Amino acid sequence: MVVSPKHIRAFKDEGELEIHWQDGTIHRMSFRFLRGSCPCAGCVNEFTGVRTLDVNSVPETIRPDDVNLSGNYALKFSWNDGHDTGLYTWDYLWELGQSDPSDTAVET
Repeated sequence: MVVSPKHIRAFKDEGELEIHWQDGTIHRMSFRFLRGSCPCAGCVNEFTGVRTLDVNSVPETIRPDDVNLSGNYALKFSWNDGHDTGLYTWDYLWELGQSDPSDTAVET
């Protein structure tokens, strides 16, 4: 289990989210990757686990209009394409940070 992040920053001009984790790891993930990885039932079939969102349909210009904490366990994005139902838990964000090919993870 991953602990909560130490620091989170959204770089809207660069199209990236940066997360500083308690262990010193820093993940920078593209907004497009994050939107394409939305875990909600509208983007992933909740019975089969198959992604129903065509990730290639996510525009390069995708940006969050708003990012909020959901309790002390997740982020909730309101995307500029009108989508806002996905909750990105700390564990899920850690997994995404480990798997995003454009991520620039750094150990400090």
